Amino acid sequence: MESTATLRFASITPRKARLTADLVRGKPVPQAIAELSLLRKAAAPVIEKVVRSAAANAADKHGSDIEQLWVKEIFVNQGPSQKRFQTRAHGSASPLVIRSAHITVIVDDEKPARSKARKR
Repeated sequence: MESTATLRFASITPRKARLTADLVRGKPVPQAIAELSLLRKAAAPVIEKVVRSAAANAADKHGSDIEQLWVKEIFVNQGPSQKRFQTRAHGSASPLVIRSAHITVIVDDEKPARSKARKR
């Protein structure tokens, strides 16, 4: 059975979080957690926490074994941005955009089917 976990308004840039999310898509949950715990990216602990939450939701709601779960889908959408100014020399200012992300993880009991790769 499918289970979902979502983290909204994570203070991480979506572009950088997508690089980490792409590494664990379609992998078994224990392997995904192991890879995320060793990865030296700022988004790794955040995504690891969401993967663990999705696995715990599957175990709690459907009685699934965490060792048998697969990361079916994982995607990172852009959240709201905060616009600020950073002071600079000679009384000027530069715009500063603080981005946030919405991270969603879907785990399932069955191994996800591989999608056909596009040829370029």
